[in-house]
Amino acid sequence: MDSPLLTRRAALKTLAATTALTAMSRAADAAAPVGVKHGRIQQSVVPWCFNPMPVPELARHAAALGLKSVELCDPKFWPELKKLGLTCAIAGSHGFAKGFAHPAEHAECIERLRTRIDECAAAGVERVITFSGFRRGLSDEVAMKNMVEGLKKIVGYAEQKRVTLCLEMLNSRDSVNMKGHPDYFCDDMERSVEICRQIASERMKVLFDIYHVQIMHGDVTVRMKKHFPYIAHVHTAGVPGRNEIDDTQEINYAPLMRTLLELGYKGYVGQEFIPTRADKIASLAQGVRICDV
Repeated sequence: MDSPLLTRRAALKTLAATTALTAMSRAADAAAPVGVKHGRIQQSVVPWCFNPMPVPELARHAAALGLKSVELCDPKFWPELKKLGLTCAIAGSHGFAKGFAHPAEHAECIERLRTRIDECAAAGVERVITFSGFRRGLSDEVAMKNMVEGLKKIVGYAEQKRVTLCLEMLNSRDSVNMKGHPDYFCDDMERSVEICRQIASERMKVLFDIYHVQIMHGDVTVRMKKHFPYIAHVHTAGVPGRNEIDDTQEINYAPLMRTLLELGYKGYVGQEFIPTRADKIASLAQGVRICDV
């Protein structure tokens, strides 16, 4: 029979071990990034900002944070996203270096879009991105005409497949790589929306990138309300720098998210900022919480 002293020592050791495990568990829970709580804004993340993190790794973090999507990723990753309960909110296509401002680039862009539209339709992806490309000396009038004529050649196919084309406005002021795109033609939200208006299709909308709109125009809330019928997707990033969307930059994101909700927005908000901190997922979690109004 064990002595009372030995029994007491064993009990104390067990209690100490249990207390230590509980403390470790609580510490781990406290350290784990907290993501979506409300979920009224459907959130997504753009992989290129998190390079060299592989898409599957980012997808696992996105799912853990409660995001709904990892977007603008290669279709080869879409089955893996589905296994994690994620979708691809918007698919990539021909890239911003070429686009519909120049007729010589129409055929290549249309071919890429047609292929991606087919892939989207098969996988249940509802949107695909498209671009104007660069001005390269074209006047507004000529480039606008080219844009409308070129996009009309593919928008009918998008209608058939029930996939929405999203024309992205990019800023032309910042010359730093991937923070701005000097000479990009659709560097104006009004111009981008006017192209969609002239095409007159429910499958021709804009990607409203808050970062780019702030740099080129400001007055983000006013433009969000004015152009809301044409907004099919939204992107975030901090100004200046395209970094975290916290109080180190000038845009107040929470009121913008509330505006989207008030307007009845049902699409996705894609986090497209470039993290500056060593813990990129902590930065993503912070951005997610800011937009989770």
